[in-house]
Amino acid sequence: MTDLHRLSVRELAEGLGQAQFSSRELTQHYLNRIDKIDAQVKSYVTVTHEQALAQADAADALRQAGNAGFLTGVPLAHKDIFCTKGIKTTAGSKMLDNFISPYDATVVAKGNAAGLVTLGKLNMDEFAMGSTSESSYFDATCNPWALDRVPGGSSGGSAAAVAADLAPFATGTDTGGSIRQPASFCGLTGLKPTYGRVSRFGMIAYASSLDQGGPMARSAEDCAYLMNVMAGHDAKDSTSVKKDVDDYVANLNATALKGLRIGIPKQYFNVAGLDAEVKARVEESLKKLEEMGAILVEIDLSMTESYVPTYYLIAPAEASSNLSRYDGVRYGYRCENPVDLMDLYKRSRSEGFGAEVQRRILIGTYALSAGYYDAYYVKAQKVRRLIQQDFLKAFENVDVIAAPSAPTTAYKIGADLTPVEMYLGDIYTLAVNLAGLPAINAPVGLDSNNLPVGLQLIGNYWSESQLLSIVHQYQQDTTFHTQRAAIAEENA
Repeated sequence: MTDLHRLSVRELAEGLGQAQFSSRELTQHYLNRIDKIDAQVKSYVTVTHEQALAQADAADALRQAGNAGFLTGVPLAHKDIFCTKGIKTTAGSKMLDNFISPYDATVVAKGNAAGLVTLGKLNMDEFAMGSTSESSYFDATCNPWALDRVPGGSSGGSAAAVAADLAPFATGTDTGGSIRQPASFCGLTGLKPTYGRVSRFGMIAYASSLDQGGPMARSAEDCAYLMNVMAGHDAKDSTSVKKDVDDYVANLNATALKGLRIGIPKQYFNVAGLDAEVKARVEESLKKLEEMGAILVEIDLSMTESYVPTYYLIAPAEASSNLSRYDGVRYGYRCENPVDLMDLYKRSRSEGFGAEVQRRILIGTYALSAGYYDAYYVKAQKVRRLIQQDFLKAFENVDVIAAPSAPTTAYKIGADLTPVEMYLGDIYTLAVNLAGLPAINAPVGLDSNNLPVGLQLIGNYWSESQLLSIVHQYQQDTTFHTQRAAIAEENA
């Protein structure tokens, strides 16, 4: 009973099914670990002790009555961007520090319906804007592999919680790499699904045409179990697609690696900021896939240099629009003793939003302003279409595309990165969101500082099963996904 946190999601579900332990015992085990370790990691904004144990007791009652599903009673944690009824939902911002949602996001409701137990809400970059989780109003989350390093962002709390064994799996969101990059930095598997595959209802908006929820866990198998819960059409989300959902777990061995064509974009491996050790680990993983039967094919993605400028026009423009609702009137932070309505707006927003959020709102508002709308925003949307066509052309010749998930391993907390340097760190992830494609990060080894390196595989639309299957088979033949951070080992 002392090492329940070392079990996979399947092993936890089977243990519950065989009455080796109860959901209350399992939930209490995780809550004890959070209480013991998370003061160092700072992955949780809110820990829901009482609600979690109540959910666990309900799950145990369902099992005793013979009405349980496979995952009933398994704990998880949600990124604090998903609304949770009766539980504080902050999006990492002072602006929502007092916001308790009156309803559940669809992703949360589906988890509850599956009998999953919510341990709490996880830290993140403010309004999902950032690559380090340092912009959170609730202190920077630390990387469990090295507490002086960032866990990545914006789903840094989700990545850190799973990497420190403070949750078996977690939800995340990905607007420009916010699942894949922290998964890479923390040695996890993380899937960004096709746009429209997972409901955005109740997910606090950053950039509505780019945001997508997805699972983060140790292995592709664990992610598949959470995808089976999360995926599917939702009438409450107008961008949710009516399309049959695969059984991601049943399909874990469905994709044949023999003859699988993996595209290697020549531009991606010649990026100036690509770390030599990251490149080496990624190339070693591709060689392994080749040994398992895959065929590596060099491809040309000619729009690579357009990814960063295109994204950093479209995303801030949509953020400017989405965040205009936070004005100190209806909900959220309200400044004290405003002189008049204009003072209320100005001070509520300048005091409630952090520096990075304000920066992106200003960029976006400028791009949408009269005289600049056509020159910037409309042009960026046209280039976005060219980026999408670039990928579709490549998929005529290959099944998936390989890349690093990030050009480096985890940065030091407080590293003096300019905003532009931080944005350039997203070079490998942004295009997937611009094109609406699915992509997955898989851990493929460590650098000389004992920090994880991630391989990214990008698929064609609706190919989540294929991506999970490729990574699952790779993980059956390797042990990188089983390596644990020191803080997890020390507190095993």
